[in-house]
Amino acid sequence: MTLIKSISGIRGTIGGQAGEGLNPLDIVKFTSAYATLIRKTCKSTSNKIVVGRDARISGKMVNNVVVGTLMGMGYDVVDIGLASTPTTELAVTMEGACGGIILTASHNPKQWNALKLLNEYGEFLNAAEGEEVLRIAEAEEFTFAEVDSLGSYREDLSYNQKHIDSVLALKLVDVEAIRKANFKVAIDCVNSVGGIVLPDLLKALGVTQVEKLFCEPDGHFPHNPEPLEKNLQDIMNLMKKGNNDVAFVVDPDVDRLAIICEDGAMYGEEYTLVSVADYVLKHTPGNTVSNLSSTRALRDVTRKYGQTYNASAVGEVNVVTKMKATNAVIGGEGNGGVIYPESHYGRDALVGIALFLSHLAHEGKKVSELRATYPPYFIAKNKVELTPAIDVDAILTKVKEIYAKEEINDIDGVKIDFPDKWVHLRKSNTEPIIRVYSEASTMEAADEIGLQIMKVIEELAK
Repeated sequence: MTLIKSISGIRGTIGGQAGEGLNPLDIVKFTSAYATLIRKTCKSTSNKIVVGRDARISGKMVNNVVVGTLMGMGYDVVDIGLASTPTTELAVTMEGACGGIILTASHNPKQWNALKLLNEYGEFLNAAEGEEVLRIAEAEEFTFAEVDSLGSYREDLSYNQKHIDSVLALKLVDVEAIRKANFKVAIDCVNSVGGIVLPDLLKALGVTQVEKLFCEPDGHFPHNPEPLEKNLQDIMNLMKKGNNDVAFVVDPDVDRLAIICEDGAMYGEEYTLVSVADYVLKHTPGNTVSNLSSTRALRDVTRKYGQTYNASAVGEVNVVTKMKATNAVIGGEGNGGVIYPESHYGRDALVGIALFLSHLAHEGKKVSELRATYPPYFIAKNKVELTPAIDVDAILTKVKEIYAKEEINDIDGVKIDFPDKWVHLRKSNTEPIIRVYSEASTMEAADEIGLQIMKVIEELAK
């Protein structure tokens, strides 16, 4: 059994002893701590907290415990049922609520669940707020409401449609162009909430031919739910039959979007954001942001339009902070996470699909042809395992000194930017390893520079 407490939320496996996984007693403790923090920090006079969940098998159990605990803390709960992470984020602001909790372990397997915690703006808590939730939970510094002050409960299942309506209302979503293009679209929704909302979104966008794979929201994931190539053979084989123009794959909470070309080849998760950014920048001049481990292609596309690209530390909350600071018009993460402030500051696969199809319709190209218009980069992902006694920070400092002649960014580990490639080193928060991500114009070159830096780390660790 595993329980991981981090500033971005609480996640764990279901079952076992209290304190060993995400079990009812643990759920009560962390929900109560979150409610206590919101009571202290929320500037709104609202007493509402929104709760949404993905389709995990444990979802109903976790939902019941969370809802009951929030009512016990004196909050009025708005339960939006089976809903994506971005839908729940939007519901917080649409309700004028003081916070929200999303019950999802994102791309983790079915035995996992998690509490993702939102503030009154429908955005993830910042690092300091996350730390405070953990401290309150550890100290059990919460007080439950007396009987006359218990919270109320309301179910509102209208938010999936409201989310779709908000996507259709975006200026750059060209429903008429999409309808005229007469796209044939396949989707893989890994038997979670994407299976509810994506067919309705596509229909609203004017797509009349949709081939559905794994769209039954029962939580029985038919494959590893992370939308990576190694997990997507079913939909790739479906596309190889040549009956569809494009395929979209989402994770269980629908904040990551992978795209598959008409010939069954992966579009590349890094290029979801790149393509959407290209379309947005073509119509809206402005800055862009992605994290340090994302492809250089976004920087290249941004500069093509004479705009400025900025990199943030890894983590959605860090990307959002940098986007606000630089007034970015589009941003996100290289894992297929598109953040479009015109809609809201959260990764949103629905927004990604609508903007991508608008872009595709305007370009009049096949998906593979569109992909070929972007700079070709390849990312290698490796790690160096170390003993717990080794000072990882000292090693990273030494690496910085060795490569001081190159462009260095140390806001999150160490990123070394060479003229034609880069390497990003980050220490893990949970185990004694250094993650080594490297990118170049061929996979061989990416692997080569990554292995070169790994040898340097291994020498320094001796």
